[in-house]
Amino acid sequence: MPPEAAPPSPAAAKKPAKKKAAAPAKKAVPLEAKLARLGLRTDMDLVLHLPMRYEDETQVVTIQEACLHGGETSQVEGIVTKNEIAYKPRRQLLVHIDDGTGDLQLRFMNFYGSQVKQLAEGTRVRARGELKHGFFGAEMVHPHYKIVNAGAPLPTSLTPVYPAGEGLPQHVMRKAIADAMKRVDWTDTLPPRLLERLELDNFEPSVRLLHNPPPDVDTYTLLDRSHPAWTRMKFDELLAQQLSLKRAQKARRAKGSPPLSVIGELSAQFQQALPFKLTGAQQRVLDEIRADISQPFPMQRLLQGDVGAGKTVVAALAAAQAIDSGYQAALMAPTEILADQHFRKIAAWMEPLGVKVAWLTGSLTKKNKAAATQLVETGEARLVIGTHAIIQDTVQFANLGLVIVDEQHRFGVGQRLTLRNKGNENAVPHQLMMSATPIPRTLAMTYYADLEVSVIDELPPGRSPIVTRAIDQNRRDEVIERVHAAALEGRQVYWVCPLIEESEALQLQTATETHALLAEALPDLNVGLVHGKLKPAEKQAVMDAFAANDMQVLVATTVIEVGVDVPNASLMVIEHAERFGLSQLHQLRGRVGRGSAASVCLLLYQSPLGGVAKQRLMTMRETTDGFEIARRDLEIRGPGEFLGARQSGQAMLRFADLETDTWLVDRARDVASALLKDEKYLPVVEGHLERWLGGREEFLKV
Repeated sequence: MPPEAAPPSPAAAKKPAKKKAAAPAKKAVPLEAKLARLGLRTDMDLVLHLPMRYEDETQVVTIQEACLHGGETSQVEGIVTKNEIAYKPRRQLLVHIDDGTGDLQLRFMNFYGSQVKQLAEGTRVRARGELKHGFFGAEMVHPHYKIVNAGAPLPTSLTPVYPAGEGLPQHVMRKAIADAMKRVDWTDTLPPRLLERLELDNFEPSVRLLHNPPPDVDTYTLLDRSHPAWTRMKFDELLAQQLSLKRAQKARRAKGSPPLSVIGELSAQFQQALPFKLTGAQQRVLDEIRADISQPFPMQRLLQGDVGAGKTVVAALAAAQAIDSGYQAALMAPTEILADQHFRKIAAWMEPLGVKVAWLTGSLTKKNKAAATQLVETGEARLVIGTHAIIQDTVQFANLGLVIVDEQHRFGVGQRLTLRNKGNENAVPHQLMMSATPIPRTLAMTYYADLEVSVIDELPPGRSPIVTRAIDQNRRDEVIERVHAAALEGRQVYWVCPLIEESEALQLQTATETHALLAEALPDLNVGLVHGKLKPAEKQAVMDAFAANDMQVLVATTVIEVGVDVPNASLMVIEHAERFGLSQLHQLRGRVGRGSAASVCLLLYQSPLGGVAKQRLMTMRETTDGFEIARRDLEIRGPGEFLGARQSGQAMLRFADLETDTWLVDRARDVASALLKDEKYLPVVEGHLERWLGGREEFLKV
């Protein structure tokens, strides 16, 4: 028998089994690490971590008075007369207190054994919460409370409530902030004369008031952030942002870029060959871009225009100027469908004029990708169109002069930087960013302060108006009849669904189900299906069939949100429209109305609708103006979600509100320009940026 198979010795057999090692105790997370998770790393970070609301613990009312104002939050004080753990309907701690004017029950659904001892009979308790009249009389559920002695003093200021993370109770936050306030340098970063001219309060008293407001302060102005102390904080925050972005703009201008100043034969032939004349707005924007890329410093321009405004042809004419000037141009789009739309359209314009256009996406075979990469590296391809595959390390340009990024907010900061860095070592390519999601003026002034902004505010002639209707899901059969009638008239239809597969969490009509339902209900029509999980070749085959009118109805997910252009499609149905955001609904609606036929968009919704969903659908019915829709979207969602903060890498404003504080944005922008013009204000600029951004300035620069 081999040694490893030998039976255990008697001695070994008697040995007791080893006990399992106890699981290691979880290490306590240091306070510094918990604060760092909230971005609070320095004393000034803590000082500028301002309260989100306040509690008034400066006065105590009798239980009798509190009962007269049931449903309101109040603070009472009394002696514990009864303390019991009840088990109906669930385990809970019931504590009764009395102050001589009445009895009040404090109910705790979640509690510790230490609380039962802490709230023993005879203890004096000060409790604050919303008083309700329940089946067993007046009560507060889970009130804030503290054990006090008779005659214990009340706070002299409102109690701040701070944004906090896990393991950071309010008393810990308050102490950390109070300690930090003892250590920071309170020197005002702004000169007294500037503060006087702008009628702004001083920094230190403003911050101290916001952390510890006196009881006689106008609470409403604190909560709606219109108090002068809040105004100072908002201005400082906006000024730091404007200074940072304008310095980034100045630094960019200091870099060299190839001047693309030749508007030559290609540009002339291209414009002459177009089957339409540019609109006044398109020509104005093109002139702005042409002037910018002729300069020896990098253009950084945002081109925005409503759905169907004709941004692609303007971008293509800018690319033609780069090619005329002896350089390459690259266009990057976030999805393969959108990139393909650009490629087909622009290649059809450019290749008859002798321009080689390369196509580069992740779905290409290894052989085709290598061939496309070779064309780019040798410079044979003067224009490159594709997805993020363009920015891979293996792709090297011969002489990149212009970068065009479509739907730029859908790319991360790093992706946009990588493409910009594909130029020659000593020169940065000019950059044109395009967006079909119009940015409201105030948002453009703040988050795009280092960009020039061009707006195509005119639609090409011949576009048909789009009528939008909201229809309850219960009327689905009527909608299917309408789809059938439109198809029989020779028109094509989009039917958009929010999900591809069944989800237990969201019982929504899915694209696959809808396709099966419509194919059965409309047997005489060709009903297609396209979604994100199809292979690129399969997607393209479906899109080609629809574009060729071999398919009358296209069931799709939001992959058709941008870039799809089928003029014969004049009816769109959006399933579960209440689940989509405003800008997405507007983008989807923009797929119809591209021909001369009257177009209709039907928003199918599941009732009952929530408040936000009602607002969205009402907006879609009332207007087709992308800028008005963007303004309302900003109101509903706020700047962070509107811009896609995670994608864009933009730092969201913590204190300023872009709807109500436009006047402050204007002032901050003007002051930032004035401070940066004069060298003597350099210490002011450095000090202000250090206080508010503390080394995070790079975060704002892309």
